[in-house]
Amino acid sequence: MTSLLAKAFEDASKLSDIEQNTLARWLLSELESERKWDRAFAESEDLLGELADEALEAHAQGKTGALDWFAFSV
Repeated sequence: MTSLLAKAFEDASKLSDIEQNTLARWLLSELESERKWDRAFAESEDLLGELADEALEAHAQGKTGALDWFAFSV
């Protein structure tokens, strides 16, 4: 454990039980969210590579054009 994380846990241990549980729920939720994103990106790596190859091939064939940035303005 890093010294910064140890300090955070030390400070958190001084909170009320309700505050500690709230913090713990939030932290566990954040960690699970990170794991989900990691899995999603790992599973999509091949698909993203295929899409990139398709885009490069379309560009090489002259099937692409310049992006009109003004079409996206609000």
